[in-house]
Amino acid sequence: MLHKPEVAIENVYFPESGWCSMLAYMEEGDAIEVGHIGFEGVIGLPVVLADESDDLEAMVQAPGDAFRLSAGALREAMDEDRDLRHLLLRYALVLHGQVARTGACNGRHGINERLARWLLMAHDRAEGDEFPMTHEFLSLMLGVRRAGVTVAARMLQKAQFIRYERGRMEVTDRPGLEGAGCECYGIQRRALERLFGRSKLPGQH
Repeated sequence: MLHKPEVAIENVYFPESGWCSMLAYMEEGDAIEVGHIGFEGVIGLPVVLADESDDLEAMVQAPGDAFRLSAGALREAMDEDRDLRHLLLRYALVLHGQVARTGACNGRHGINERLARWLLMAHDRAEGDEFPMTHEFLSLMLGVRRAGVTVAARMLQKAQFIRYERGRMEVTDRPGLEGAGCECYGIQRRALERLFGRSKLPGQH
């Protein structure tokens, strides 16, 4: 856990590899992923937006390396460097759009489309076509029962878009997986391209 809900954020992280899930918890203890951050972003965004804590939990999902900076040092750097502040605020807009689109997607689209979208996001931030993933973890990320994830993953594997075995997920047909997903992934991707440029984007396998 890189930071917990309603606890002061002491450090921010700039991932170089791997990715982090932003989780929203319910009173019953259930959680669902509302944000997905890899090497295109920063973990600890409330610090950028002049706050000290978040109501979300930042949990490392795929291990990797990251640069760590104290919250105070980031605030000082933003005061001194307008270009840095501008870049971080642009990323805040990207993550805002991702969270909003995730809410809309969860409410309107079926599990097959949502799973395809999530796998595309993970593939963008992975260092190759294969990455660790279990059905249990996917059910947590998507906020659905594990049985539903199993059925959806089986359909994508039958179509030869992915290969899943022993906790490892491999994307075998990226165009096919994009076709199986909903429009939400493309909307988020175009937002990244508009704000940061195609050369800056993750997923350049």
